[in-house]
Amino acid sequence: MQLRPEALDGHLAKGLAPLYVITSDEHLLALEAADKIRRAARAQGYSERDVLTVERNFKWGELLAANQAMSLFGDKKLIELRIPGGKPGKDGSAALQNYAKDLNPDNLTLVTLPKLDWQTAKASWVAALQQAAVYVEIPNVERAQLPGWIGMRLSSQNQSADRQSLDFIADRVEGNLLAAHQEIQKLGLLYEPGKLTYEQVHDAVLNVARYDVFKLSEAMLAGDPARLVRMLEGLKGEGEALPLVLWAVSEEIRTLLKLKAGMAQGRPLGALLKEYRIWGPRERMMEPALRRISLPTLETALQQAAQVDKMVKGLRAKQFAGDAWDAMLQLALKVAST
Repeated sequence: MQLRPEALDGHLAKGLAPLYVITSDEHLLALEAADKIRRAARAQGYSERDVLTVERNFKWGELLAANQAMSLFGDKKLIELRIPGGKPGKDGSAALQNYAKDLNPDNLTLVTLPKLDWQTAKASWVAALQQAAVYVEIPNVERAQLPGWIGMRLSSQNQSADRQSLDFIADRVEGNLLAAHQEIQKLGLLYEPGKLTYEQVHDAVLNVARYDVFKLSEAMLAGDPARLVRMLEGLKGEGEALPLVLWAVSEEIRTLLKLKAGMAQGRPLGALLKEYRIWGPRERMMEPALRRISLPTLETALQQAAQVDKMVKGLRAKQFAGDAWDAMLQLALKVAST
């Protein structure tokens, strides 16, 4: 059965299922959910533990052997199967389907996976696990949700902060939830329970953000120049390859152009989004972005992207002064600031 992450505590209090699956790209939240299951298993007498990690040349017979092997002391056993790549392959698919059909009542199995892409999520082995297991899919904490998430974490340690402070922390830890957790714990060690001042938060919280080049489009679509500047400065500081940054921004501009041109021809936005396979948070951001950005602006931006590409390749560009990163910033801000 599918189980919401927030319902896991209540479920475990009622008893354990023989099979659990946790899938998420948020490593902190996945680890916390797995730890809850491990603690519940120990409390229920699962004192032995086998950990199997699916890497290259992994032998799926090891999973079958772990499931069939008797404990040396007759204890119940927890079997952890970690699939960091998220794709078990043909042999693994068959093994997981067979495993889900024949669960050993003396064992508890915990399977951990990254977030599955839409195609993998339709695979037969995933369906078999969803049917046989308690399946916990933990979504990513998006930037817009991060201040609220930080506020809830502070509340759990009897602290609170105003919105300005929460936004400050979010800016410093964006894309690095584990670091956010550590900074929140640090606030709990440094200060007494109660409401934190902005000065206390500012003095304590480090800049540990990790920026994802593919999140740049979110800042552009949302029309958030301040976040865009922070992200580009962060990517530059982290040594990200500028051609990859330019590609990500250019692809978003091309997509906006296609959507804008289609709408100009009278086609409904919903059909265009489906045609270009745009869904999730990005889909929700498209309509306000398309209202805000004009077709001529997008056409000019695409021409400027070609000029930035010349600068990246060491050629002269007519429209930009400064280095290629400055030109990249001017291009992105043209879309975000319109």
